[in-house]
Amino acid sequence: MTKKHKKRKFKKQTSGSVGNVDQGKKSHVQSRLNQEHEKRIVEKVWELAGTICEAEQMELVYVQYQREPGGRILRVYIDKPGGVGLNDCVYISRQLNDVLDIYLNNENPYNLEVSSPGTDRPLGRLQDFERFKGNMVKIKSARAIDGQKNFKGILLGVLDKNIKLQAPDNKIVEIPFADIVKARLVDFSGETSCS
Repeated sequence: MTKKHKKRKFKKQTSGSVGNVDQGKKSHVQSRLNQEHEKRIVEKVWELAGTICEAEQMELVYVQYQREPGGRILRVYIDKPGGVGLNDCVYISRQLNDVLDIYLNNENPYNLEVSSPGTDRPLGRLQDFERFKGNMVKIKSARAIDGQKNFKGILLGVLDKNIKLQAPDNKIVEIPFADIVKARLVDFSGETSCS
């Protein structure tokens, strides 16, 4: 009984390895470009929605643009003294939709959602961290601080563009504002007025 051997063709591994490295670099570069593009869209929506909200005596709380299983979502959170209702969200949504049709007409399809910030109110501007000091907050950082990226504690305010937080173990943590990926109040029940 004779064994048949298949002929194998060998390619230089160096060319394949370089190709894989190049592919990895392309993927990383494309991801970076997508993030920058999404950031520009969010900045433009902040500008457009902010103008509309200001005209209607509402506050633009946060803008979020991300890919989800159902496609791209553009979320806009609004608020006003006494809270917003469904009619407020519909009203702002219709106005914003008309404006976005003009300014974002060349973008990939997305769904626009306009809603109240809810009890887990997102924080996105530096002044938000000063405004809501004394409240419980969750913060996710892009870079690890003392070996961790996720923090929960009492918001102490802002110092030199660093967000100060008192952790449950009473340790004070300072997180650079530029490194914050996501920040939310926890079980926020609304602002109380001092009268």
